[in-house]
Amino acid sequence: MGEKIQTIAMIGAGFMGIQIASRAAVHGFSVRMFDVNTDILKAAADGVKNYNDMHFQTNEGDPEKAMALVTYHEDLADALKGADLAIEAIPEELDLKKKVFAELDKLAGPDTILATNSSSIPISKIEGAVTRKDKVMNIHFYIPIPRIYAVDLMRGSETSDDTFNKVDQWVRDINCMPLIVKKECMGFVLNRLWRSIKKDALKIWAGGHADIECVDRGWMIFTGMPLGPFGAMDYVGLDVVYDIEMSYYKDSGDKDDKPPQALKDMVDRGELGVKTGRGFYDWSNPPFFSPDFLDPKKK
Repeated sequence: MGEKIQTIAMIGAGFMGIQIASRAAVHGFSVRMFDVNTDILKAAADGVKNYNDMHFQTNEGDPEKAMALVTYHEDLADALKGADLAIEAIPEELDLKKKVFAELDKLAGPDTILATNSSSIPISKIEGAVTRKDKVMNIHFYIPIPRIYAVDLMRGSETSDDTFNKVDQWVRDINCMPLIVKKECMGFVLNRLWRSIKKDALKIWAGGHADIECVDRGWMIFTGMPLGPFGAMDYVGLDVVYDIEMSYYKDSGDKDDKPPQALKDMVDRGELGVKTGRGFYDWSNPPFFSPDFLDPKKK
């Protein structure tokens, strides 16, 4: 591996994977995508194209050139060939991440940096699965990446300065803002703040204290953001939200951190948000895309 990161292996071609791949490609980096689910991998090209087009609308990159920089691989060892950095973006399950990191450690070149895009789990909880503890770290992106270009960076217990500096430079090279965690914590920087909002929003809803529309309207008016907490959770995916909340609960053991059963019930029913068409909102006609949603004269 040279002084700078040039080739990325994207492990997981789902909602986050396609966005990270697009961001890297529109800024001239080669991306090799892998997913154990061949159907997801086959659909990934359309997803990458959509995000390439979104980046182009913000004057970043050439969509066609970016598409040519992304390749798709059904074999993990093949996807890792020549990779300077491998980023894992799979479900928020610690044991699964450890298993994947052990495979990456075995199959990737000795100088390849291994990173997790986990929304909450510190790399120190995963690094025991690898031998290259000096070459692992957290790199956490926010969605949608074309608009929210902040990236949490956090070291493991033995992450070297060389590893950290290379990743920090790569994040800047794709025109993102590094948010550097100085001391390890669950949730990192921005996601820790978002978690506090999300946790209490869920309590308000599950406790019957207010409707989701009231929470979202209040937040949108107060912040000027286009989505409220429930709309944002629908975008993330309620299965992902539940897994993240369970990560916090398992870490603290505090019953106050346990996500409400009502959220688990939605996940069990397959009401996962945007990706299934229904979550907290019916996404066939999302109300907050209409000016009427924030019009006090309309109900």
